[in-house]
Amino acid sequence: MMGKVCREEALLITRLSEKGCGVGYVKERDGRLTAVEVPTVLPGETVFARLYGKRKGIYRGRLEKVIEASCDRIGHRCSHYGLCGGCRWQHLRYDRQLEFKRDFVREHFSIVYDDTEIDLSVIPCDSPWYYRNKMEFTFSVNGAGTRFLGLFIDGSKGCVFNMTECHLVHSWFSEVLEGVRQWWVESNIDAYHLSRDSGSLRTLILREGRRTGDRMVILTVSGNPDFTLTEEQLEAFVDVIQSAAGGDYGKLNIILRLQYVAKGVPTRFEERTLLGGDVICERLHLPGMRSLIFRIGPSVFFQPNTFQAEKLYSLALRYAAISGESVVFDLYCGSGTLALCAAQLAKEVIGIELSPESVACARANALENEISNVTFICGDVGKELQCLSKQPDVVMVDPPRAGLDARAIGCLIVLGAPRIIYISCNYMTQAANVKQLVAAGYRVENIVPVDQFPQTVHVENIVVLTRE
Repeated sequence: MMGKVCREEALLITRLSEKGCGVGYVKERDGRLTAVEVPTVLPGETVFARLYGKRKGIYRGRLEKVIEASCDRIGHRCSHYGLCGGCRWQHLRYDRQLEFKRDFVREHFSIVYDDTEIDLSVIPCDSPWYYRNKMEFTFSVNGAGTRFLGLFIDGSKGCVFNMTECHLVHSWFSEVLEGVRQWWVESNIDAYHLSRDSGSLRTLILREGRRTGDRMVILTVSGNPDFTLTEEQLEAFVDVIQSAAGGDYGKLNIILRLQYVAKGVPTRFEERTLLGGDVICERLHLPGMRSLIFRIGPSVFFQPNTFQAEKLYSLALRYAAISGESVVFDLYCGSGTLALCAAQLAKEVIGIELSPESVACARANALENEISNVTFICGDVGKELQCLSKQPDVVMVDPPRAGLDARAIGCLIVLGAPRIIYISCNYMTQAANVKQLVAAGYRVENIVPVDQFPQTVHVENIVVLTRE
């Protein structure tokens, strides 16, 4: 899947890249050393690898044989290991995963702190397997007409493999996939082709409430009326899901999502409930606080690791040092999870979120939990902050992976809140934003990585900033 082989080499792996791959070096004809990035290898190992074309001056490599293994290497669980890029670190001991994540965070934040009391120890996940509450799968057909429903092949350009097992989610995910594949074969529906805007089936999203047992299945299809699914096909789909997702669970909800695309026009979605309702529920238990229940719609973001999210929010609120007189802003608040937890401690909480569906869920969650001292505003964070006259004591911010844009950063600096709790799943963009805040007079008081994504290179990170 990587193209033509350039050469084959024995490599000494010296470090890990930020993608979680091993990096070694080869000597070119002119004597220069060029980096090679190889998945599923570890520092200290000597490996034999095939080298493919360069990307940004680095060879892409594929492991052929481990000549000398690291003492950190363990056996992998999944039959898709090496093909799927989701679990790059199945072969790495979990305690060493945490240490590498700590080192990655430390390297990026060394430019903004020098406090030796910040140890950056990563908060581990109690269960490093079967922790995810949501996954998205893709329908695809190759040139030979073979059907695929699963995840993208690591390093490929949009190629999908048939996933039969995954050790990051409960087994019912795989059972649903198998049932849907059989329904697909029997119904003879086409997968969606983007370039031609033809075919029907695009993606299948599965999500669940880990504490409630609620389950949701979302089938996304083309909105092109020439490829509309028949009622008989939809009825058969519902029957398959009910059979495959059977067992001890809460509510089962099945949603059909139509995706409309046209040149020069924003993508538009319509949703139709095929079974149950349009939300699932999840509970969060934070130590010393009232348990809260949250409604989650089909497109609403919720932390993908429920139990680790409870640790994340508990730590964030501890470092926020909220009192009964505090005014708290929660920026990019999503469906209001952190805002509603903070509202149990604060005088007032204001949440801002761009997604109308998320804000609707947040307001419904406030009513569900009988919390009245929180206000949710739908709009762009930077724009809405300019319209607020209140002065916050604490600002909590959890932006998308791209981080804070220039207007949001500028507004935060002008606000000058005494304390900022910055949560991010991308410590690289987070570090760049924190550097700007430090230059504007803030000090990094603490950095606390929380491992929400075992077996992967990703880590959630909390940065506590105080105003000098």
